[in-house]
Amino acid sequence: MKSRLILACAFLALPLFSSCSKEEDPAPAPTETAAASPSGTAAESAPEAPPAAPADQVKLATNLGDIVIQLDREKAPRTVENFLSYVRSKHYDGTVFHRVIDGFMIQGGGFSVNGSRIVEKSTGNPIPNEGKNGLKNDRGTIAMARTGDPNSATAQFFINVSDNFGLNYPQPDGHGYAVFGKVIDGMDVVDKIKTVATGTKPLTMLGPGGQELTQPAADVPNETVVIKSATVVGAD
Repeated sequence: MKSRLILACAFLALPLFSSCSKEEDPAPAPTETAAASPSGTAAESAPEAPPAAPADQVKLATNLGDIVIQLDREKAPRTVENFLSYVRSKHYDGTVFHRVIDGFMIQGGGFSVNGSRIVEKSTGNPIPNEGKNGLKNDRGTIAMARTGDPNSATAQFFINVSDNFGLNYPQPDGHGYAVFGKVIDGMDVVDKIKTVATGTKPLTMLGPGGQELTQPAADVPNETVVIKSATVVGAD
């Protein structure tokens, strides 16, 4: 069983649990095509554009409050579209922050509560690593969790609660941990989550064929911190 890794520094490896399941690859990033103006049409005759909705903002509604994230499609287009594909499919609704380390990060997006168990959800295929995009794992940024394979990120993400320079490109594998946005509202909620009491609890992970494997994991919140919903801001 592979485990998701992020390196806190050159000498410390911390497991961030991964999904070994494989489903359909999330939708590729969309492209925009500029519309050509009809020849000879005066600019003043063009219809007025409607007010723009907030671009690529996602609200995570948790049981401790709301977190609003501004996604950076310009720097991390593939990662942003991957994240949005899970938001649109409601994958994150009901998931928990299953790993919390004050002074480091809070991780979620991969597990939900099933009865008395914390069980990993199946995901789509892994995505290419965009850790070379120049974005840094600074406090308040959101990045993808992955295994030791740089191109293994699926749905799990983490929010940095400190400036984690040890996660930035370049890592020994030639990559980094791909930042794709930042918290623009609700950092006080992130700070609530980072200070919850944690302990060692069993997590049930999925093997390559979907088989379940339960093993103890450290830094699991004693009281469930759940993402009640993840929604695109401004979406109907």
